[in-house]
Amino acid sequence: MNYIDGFVAAVPVGNKNAYLEMARLMADMCAENGALKTVENWAEDVPDGELTSFPLAVKRQDGEAIIFSWIVWPSKVIRDRAWDVMRGDERMAQMSMPFDGKRLIYGGFETILEV
Repeated sequence: MNYIDGFVAAVPVGNKNAYLEMARLMADMCAENGALKTVENWAEDVPDGELTSFPLAVKRQDGEAIIFSWIVWPSKVIRDRAWDVMRGDERMAQMSMPFDGKRLIYGGFETILEV
């Protein structure tokens, strides 16, 4: 089954276009290195929580929106190799994140069910 990289972050609403530009560049780099699909999502209906929620998890501030995205890889081996290559890619070195990367939540996931 596939391997998934997942991401949640808070992005200033005014940086939506800059975020999308960065996301397109990352999607191109991932595809060049074996990714099957990259999906980017901009919050539309994301409620605040009392104990847990997307906004709480990334410490969303006023004027920020939540992004929820994932990259689909054929395997963890291909994903690991791709990230090794991309870390050395000049495009990534020159990329600036239009959000606070310290509040980015990310991780790799083994797919256990796909319907």
